[in-house]
Amino acid sequence: MVDWTTCQAVERDPEKLGGAWVFRGTRVPVGALFENLAGGATVDQFLSWFPGVARGQVDAVLAHPAASVEAYNAHVANDGVFSDGLRSF
Repeated sequence: MVDWTTCQAVERDPEKLGGAWVFRGTRVPVGALFENLAGGATVDQFLSWFPGVARGQVDAVLAHPAASVEAYNAHVANDGVFSDGLRSF
């Protein structure tokens, strides 16, 4: 699960779409981007279908999961994982 709380391109409000993550300033769910891309759409097509979403927002959302994974991998490389201390019996 991606932690979207650190991505400035998105927001979540319980009063908007039941609290789903949306592109900031819109009612377009972040999941719509991934669903459309998985269905074969291009980013340009997505932007034309959802004109309230800016290209910079899409770029930030697409980069965010990769940045999250890289940060976690760096943490594991430097500090190990929680269970490392539990492996000694």
